[in-house]
Amino acid sequence: MSATQYSQSNPPREAGWSTVFIIAGAGVVSAFQVGKAPMALGTVQLDLGLSLVVVSWLISAFAIVGAIVGAPVGLAADRIDTKRMVVGGLALQALGAGLGGASTGVELLMLSRVIEGLGFMAVFVAGPTMIFAIVARRVQHRAIAVWATVMPVGMTVVMLAAPLLTLLEWRGFWLLNSAILFAYAVFFVFAIPTQKVATASVQRIGSQLKQALIAPGPWALSTIFAAFSATFFVVFGFLPSLLTERFDLGPELASTVSAIAIAASGVGNLVAGFLLASGRKPFHVLATGFLVMTLFGFGVLAADLSWIAIAVFAVLFAFMAGLIPVVLMDSVPRFAPRRELVGATLGLAMQGNNIGMLVGPAAGGALAASLGWTSVAVALALVSVAAVLLARPSFRTTYERQPAGESVQP
Repeated sequence: MSATQYSQSNPPREAGWSTVFIIAGAGVVSAFQVGKAPMALGTVQLDLGLSLVVVSWLISAFAIVGAIVGAPVGLAADRIDTKRMVVGGLALQALGAGLGGASTGVELLMLSRVIEGLGFMAVFVAGPTMIFAIVARRVQHRAIAVWATVMPVGMTVVMLAAPLLTLLEWRGFWLLNSAILFAYAVFFVFAIPTQKVATASVQRIGSQLKQALIAPGPWALSTIFAAFSATFFVVFGFLPSLLTERFDLGPELASTVSAIAIAASGVGNLVAGFLLASGRKPFHVLATGFLVMTLFGFGVLAADLSWIAIAVFAVLFAFMAGLIPVVLMDSVPRFAPRRELVGATLGLAMQGNNIGMLVGPAAGGALAASLGWTSVAVALALVSVAAVLLARPSFRTTYERQPAGESVQP
């Protein structure tokens, strides 16, 4: 914490599990906004008469916004009350979803997705920053693991809500999401107590940004996060089409298989939290996730197997992938160059995550088109090994040279 640090003479009461789940709920309803666009892509395209290239920007807009504004949003989380930032992020997403539901053309719809993307980043940076600040250290590993499940839980729930899309049509579905976001923002205001804070000296934003950018820790986290998201989304970006093209599965069954696999990554998140809480070394959990995930990735992309076997490999791939983001997010306070730059460090990590979301599927699609899916599996393996090689010295320096119990310098 920084510009609004908690008073040393009147520290905040440590939050319990109910607070953790309420904060995570804000992440889940925000994740709905990521999952709704791919699910409704065909309907929106048909209704507005758009090309596939144009309508695909409904998905890319989220990743582009995150790739650009992660660090600035993180600095904002370091300087203002994180509760207000979560509420503001939910309200922005509600506004964006409402505008999208009222749009009659592509321009307003794209603008609505940019607004949603800004609100999404606010929630996804402020949420874990709040957990680091107010949750007891003894349960922090598991609390961050719960937070890490919000994306798979949110995307799975919204995929399973496909009948509502048919019932309400895509505009009604957007408006329903707007109402859910607004209602949760109001609930959050009353459910999370406002902590008493004391204003501390505030450095210039430029100075803080420079400190975050010149430090190696935030860049290491950002790069590893980019590698993770690139490998994860290169598989799940194409899994439904792989199943339909290779095996003539219906789109509903292909989407269900993908939803089950994504849900498995949430189980992996929780397992990672348990492993860290039980004393496993973070680098060992991270490396295991990357390397074993790579083996299952070959099963999904390169193996000539039945669709059931590929579905099993996809579930196992997602489970092992779920170990990685928990380790990375749990490591943010240690990798931050200063205590007041935790939010900025997390913001840079989220920028890396979104860059990977953009680059991974694009590069994977290009490789598959020219060299086949086996080349994609090989590229996935190379990226994973490179991430492990980068992480080893970074984690060793960060964890072994700091006294036990110290996350960042005061």
